Amino acid sequence: MFQTFHETARPEQGPPRLKALRGELAREGLDGFIVPRADAHQGEYVAPHDDRLAWLTGFTGSAGYCVALRDVAGVFVDGRYRVQVKAQVASDYTPVDWPETGLAEWIAPKLPGGGAVGIDPWLFSVDQARGLEERLAGIELRRCENLVDRIWEDQPAPPMGAVFAQPVELAGEAHGDKIARLARTFGADTCILTLPDSIAWLLNIRGSDIPRNPVPHGFALLHADATVTLFMDARKLEGLGDHLGAAVILRDPSEFPQALAALRGTVRLDPASCPVAVRETLIACEVTEAQDPCLIPKARKNAAELEGTRAAHLRDGAAMVRFLAWLDRQAPGSLTEIDVVTTLEGCRAATNALRDISFETIAGAGPNGAIVHYRVTEGTNRPVREGELLLVDSGGQYVDGTTDITRTVAVGEVGGEECANFTRVLKGMIALSRLRFPAGLAGRDIDVLARAALWEAGLDYGHGTGHGVGAYLSVHEGPARIARTGTVPFEPGMILSNEPGFYREGAYGIRIENLIAVEEAPPLAGQVVPRMLRFETLTWVPIDRRLIVTALLTAAERDWLDAYHAEVLERIAPLVEGDDATWLEAACAPL
Repeated sequence: MFQTFHETARPEQGPPRLKALRGELAREGLDGFIVPRADAHQGEYVAPHDDRLAWLTGFTGSAGYCVALRDVAGVFVDGRYRVQVKAQVASDYTPVDWPETGLAEWIAPKLPGGGAVGIDPWLFSVDQARGLEERLAGIELRRCENLVDRIWEDQPAPPMGAVFAQPVELAGEAHGDKIARLARTFGADTCILTLPDSIAWLLNIRGSDIPRNPVPHGFALLHADATVTLFMDARKLEGLGDHLGAAVILRDPSEFPQALAALRGTVRLDPASCPVAVRETLIACEVTEAQDPCLIPKARKNAAELEGTRAAHLRDGAAMVRFLAWLDRQAPGSLTEIDVVTTLEGCRAATNALRDISFETIAGAGPNGAIVHYRVTEGTNRPVREGELLLVDSGGQYVDGTTDITRTVAVGEVGGEECANFTRVLKGMIALSRLRFPAGLAGRDIDVLARAALWEAGLDYGHGTGHGVGAYLSVHEGPARIARTGTVPFEPGMILSNEPGFYREGAYGIRIENLIAVEEAPPLAGQVVPRMLRFETLTWVPIDRRLIVTALLTAAERDWLDAYHAEVLERIAPLVEGDDATWLEAACAPL
């Protein structure tokens, strides 16, 4: 269970693989090659077949690049992975803080005489390739065959997971109606769809090509006549002919480039996610660049999707309570991180409704909690010791909804610094939970509220405060997010995470996460703002009161927490019994 593909990408294997890649550079006459963590579908998560960055470097984070030049190789990682990358890559690779340092800005000084750097054009979006070319003055960005694939002798096969229908009572709208609705509004003869979750949402299908994410690999052309050409291996779609219907024409994925070259008229594509190879194949049509038309409708969950998500969170909340109650009954030092992960996943499986976990469970004890996206392996497994914090970030994929929750708990008595910083993180989470705000605001407008209490103490965290979440789809879903870079306005029905944190490298990590849904806020007496929004809380699991410094909370924050715990008790108590119910009542007691 814990010996995964990623463990075949150990640090000591990086240098010989880098040497082999440089041999291919010489054969191609290239000065460098860029390896992104990406696939041709430009989703966030990749199948083992496409996990080239991990195979080459050993770095297993969910975002990043390697720029392999002839005499230096940089591994570009964002703030979530600054600690992790140091442990995962050999000294032949240089960690680079990204996006503070861009790829082009790092490459250009190292090739002062110009040169050529290769990319696989299926692994870079139109925007990414265009941005690199604009900044790589005097350096050619050359499209070429993927050089990592040449040297990866035991590369896994492309995924062939089965596809199945998502019932309309859970999807909330028939896929034929979605197709017709979008066909009337996307403004071209044809729209190219490459994102797996967009295609899954549009056609009310789910798949199993990506671990933990119920999406299938494929491409699609949405036509103005309300038909869809779906490029997906027919073996995945066995038995779905009646579901898809006559409006969906199935073609083999190998025919996709030929179909692109044959397109005429006006064609819409999303430059943020469409591979540059697709754009450069459109030779006889007028191209319009605009956002994937599925993104906003998919993010704005309808009533059926919201109701399903609420049901999934109650089920998941009960599983989490059983887990936390079990955890509290164990003697400090008697468990390892793997014990924690195994038991928590077992609690979810015991619901008999779990399709999969929604991502690899994070259980970081002590200093491992400071690794934001830590994944325990048999090699890193650590005891959960007395006096430490345990950070557990996990979630479930249920047919009616996707969950994602983080709780940080005390193992025995922990230090005053940890409690103070836990309370500061909690204040940020509460600030967003209580917020009313004018319609039209985006994540960058409210992110500061989650950080203010930490900033007052000179502290911060290096990740966004919240990401979008799908309805039995990807646990990370765009386009809205709560972050300094979040520019998409919030709309009712959007589901987001609310997860501020703090991490003391080598010591501990803290994160508290609930999922929230945007909803209309009822008007206040004398309100002059025409329309306001607020967040509905979806996650119902106790927050560890032992870590709260009550004096640091305002009266309003204490009231919110007491009301939250009272509602947790009301909603979850009927779903648990015995010692678990007793534990829940104590955990939800007022401050």
